[in-house]
Amino acid sequence: MVEDMNAFLRSKRVLHMEHSLVKFKKEAFWTYHIKYMEETPGADSISGYTKAKIDYRETLDETTFNKFSRMREMRKALSKSENIPAYTIMTDAQMAELAQIEELTIAKMKTVKGLGEKTVEKYGKHFMAIEI
Repeated sequence: MVEDMNAFLRSKRVLHMEHSLVKFKKEAFWTYHIKYMEETPGADSISGYTKAKIDYRETLDETTFNKFSRMREMRKALSKSENIPAYTIMTDAQMAELAQIEELTIAKMKTVKGLGEKTVEKYGKHFMAIEI
């Protein structure tokens, strides 16, 4: 069931998600409320235009790309351990920006567009621990 839900969420652009525990008589179960938009692979659902996929191997220098690759491995491990899609932790664009920062700190991570304080607090130490 978890695999089915993850597959569903990966195929959609999730806008908002809530879950709650419902108790009915002697039973209890989880309910999920998910607000989403249909996602077309390779297309922006809002504008309908195809997004250009960035090849970070070409746009980053070798050292930065190696750091970026290790960050992707870390993100994948974190997403697997938490059973959530990797993009909910951080996007490739955010990681590419982080990989370009020489001395990564919590304060510098918070300057990256789209990285909120909670994300940085929860995952920052994992990405700062990556060595090249």
